[in-house]
Amino acid sequence: MNSRALFSLAAAVGSGFFCLAAQAQAPSNADLTPVQRLEQMTTVSNGAWSTGDLANMTRLRDAAMSDDYALRELRHLTDNIGPRIAGSPQAQAAVEYVASELRALGAEVSLQKTTVPHWVRGAETGALVDWPDMTPGTTQKIVLTALGGSVATPANGITAPVLVVDSFDQFRALPDSAVKGKIVLFNEHFDKRLAAVGNGLSAYGDAVAYRGLAPSLAATKGAVAAFVRSVGNADYRLPHTGATSYTEGIPKIPAAALAAEDADLLANLTSQGEVKLHLVLTPQTLPPVPSYDVVADWKGTEHPEQVVIVSGHLDSWDLGTGAIDDGAGIAVSMQAIHLLQKLGIHPRRTVRFVAWMDEEQGGEGADSYAKDHASDLMNHIGAIESDLGADHASGISFAGSLALADYLKPVAHVLESIGASQITSGGSGEDVSALKGVPGFAPIQDSRFYFNYHHTAADTFDKVDPNLLNENAAVMAVLGYALAQADTPAPR
Repeated sequence: MNSRALFSLAAAVGSGFFCLAAQAQAPSNADLTPVQRLEQMTTVSNGAWSTGDLANMTRLRDAAMSDDYALRELRHLTDNIGPRIAGSPQAQAAVEYVASELRALGAEVSLQKTTVPHWVRGAETGALVDWPDMTPGTTQKIVLTALGGSVATPANGITAPVLVVDSFDQFRALPDSAVKGKIVLFNEHFDKRLAAVGNGLSAYGDAVAYRGLAPSLAATKGAVAAFVRSVGNADYRLPHTGATSYTEGIPKIPAAALAAEDADLLANLTSQGEVKLHLVLTPQTLPPVPSYDVVADWKGTEHPEQVVIVSGHLDSWDLGTGAIDDGAGIAVSMQAIHLLQKLGIHPRRTVRFVAWMDEEQGGEGADSYAKDHASDLMNHIGAIESDLGADHASGISFAGSLALADYLKPVAHVLESIGASQITSGGSGEDVSALKGVPGFAPIQDSRFYFNYHHTAADTFDKVDPNLLNENAAVMAVLGYALAQADTPAPR
């Protein structure tokens, strides 16, 4: 192919060419011809891996794309075991099931003890009982769900006027007298436009502060309950739960998330006049209980003491069955071990599967693991966590040294054929971030739709596309093997 043809090809593929160029070695000889320069820019070296290692990565990628192991495991977790909120019988059943499945693969399995909260939801109802121009003798149902960790109302509920504010600043500007004795709704909108262009995590981060801070902030001015507009993307009259927190020294008041449509309803009616609402929440916070992370080692051949973690979190919220949050992350991590066993691949270092417990309510499992392994974190070469669903995986996100971007180029090149060649310094999972100093990784996952279902009753098995789940499994298996097999460990 002549230089003109090469240039035409580069122009035709556009940004795809520049992606390849970004993955290539910089030209080292200023006297190279244009053709040689283009060839050098589009050639990826083996880096820290041999040709045989790269061949094994290709085998793992292709096997992941045709294997239904992750899908079958996910279906059992969601349909047979069901919701897995920390402290529940289902969470313990999931621990036992996953441990048994990993033992069946020949991994060395242990249970890492931790202590988790035990919060039980109870009844949750809301109804408008007085509003402008109401039909006498009627009520209007409000669709809501208690926030995780919320305290209860009295058994017969509370009835109080509703105050709607759009921001923390608007709330702070109010006198205490305007808030005292009322139910305060913080009507912060999830940014759908941001999510629509693939920045769902950013939209979530902007809104989730209200879920965490609203109850204590509202209580400082004498509110009797706090509501937040659901932190989520889809308007299907689905409330999104999630953990809230209480500040020591401030009264604890009941807290709930409203479906977006009901938040709009309250905003409209309160603009016309006084609105009163009757609220019943009966959650219980029981004493903490013992639970476990599931740890399963596929032992390394040369440096078994050095480990690479592949992981997801095993607990889920209790409204749905935890398919995308985070049964999918568990299933693709299990599949990484399954594929190593199936293909007879034993890397230099140990590949360690971890099913974290209690990511949703405080990260107790990750904290316990980090504390128990504090003395050997230097032997943790890398830690991968999948916790953003199971939509298209476009590459690898990392947290740590910027040198990881160059280091991972050969791995990204292997994943290019499934559209997963992107490398970004975008962070890693919540649990693995507890392992201070350890390079962290996560699949880059399409987040446009994840927050439609996140923390809702609609987080169920049918939301998972088998082909896209396999893409995520491929990224997990290839990256896990690559980090465990590399001639030189991932830069810290």
